[in-house]
Amino acid sequence: MKLQHKLATTLALGLFTGAAQAANVLVVLSDADHLDLKDGKVFATGFYLNELMQPVKLLLDAGHQVTFATPQGLAPTVDQSSLAPMYFGNDAKAQAEHQALLDKLAVTDKQRSPVVSLARVEQIGYGHFDAVYIPGGHAPMQDLLTSPALGKLLNHFHAAGKPTALVCHGPIALIATLPDAQGYTATLAQGGQAKPGAWPYAGYRMTVISNQEEEQAKGLLKGGAMKFYPQTALEGAGGKYSSNAQPWTANVVADRELITGQNPASALQVGQVLLARLK
Repeated sequence: MKLQHKLATTLALGLFTGAAQAANVLVVLSDADHLDLKDGKVFATGFYLNELMQPVKLLLDAGHQVTFATPQGLAPTVDQSSLAPMYFGNDAKAQAEHQALLDKLAVTDKQRSPVVSLARVEQIGYGHFDAVYIPGGHAPMQDLLTSPALGKLLNHFHAAGKPTALVCHGPIALIATLPDAQGYTATLAQGGQAKPGAWPYAGYRMTVISNQEEEQAKGLLKGGAMKFYPQTALEGAGGKYSSNAQPWTANVVADRELITGQNPASALQVGQVLLARLK
């Protein structure tokens, strides 16, 4: 009954605007509230507020329906460092509006969250959903990149040519579609030359937070170091990486069904491109 209630609540999120041609968009987040770093260090993280809520607000305002999911169906965690006006063009009012919407949706509430598991999504049927969106924050580097359930879902969306949008660290989730994502990422973490095998997105133009931006932002890790960077992983798997000319400026790359944004500044534009695909 609890799952049914959560699903009914989630599927109803877009109904209040009354769109005649509402699409069903699946938003996938990480279960993780941390990222394991090198040398046993741990970084507290989650999703970035603007990376989740700017596209979600656009979708809801346009009348589309949104379903939130994580691999295990746990309520996701917001990265506290993302609760700042700088990610909303230094507009404190815009930050407050998006924070208020997140609170209204109860996505992070341990008791009331409408989030369902990816297993439940498969039960509902992938065909129910018209698009998928995956925001960033460092958390996807912990679990989404090796999730067999997410790999299966993304393979479906790829084969069906359905819009697949990801931003910042979110595009690392594409690695989950590799035949041996665990082995590939483990080799990268050990500093080795990983052989990816056949990858559905090989040859696609794409972006993700750049190695340069990771280096500039590594102070956030408080002396820790990531096991590998997502740009390295996507390029190694066969992606054609495209970066911005100036670090931290918006950069969105669309190739076939795939829509990728490079960094937090790209989230709003990713949402706009996804929204245009749904019309």
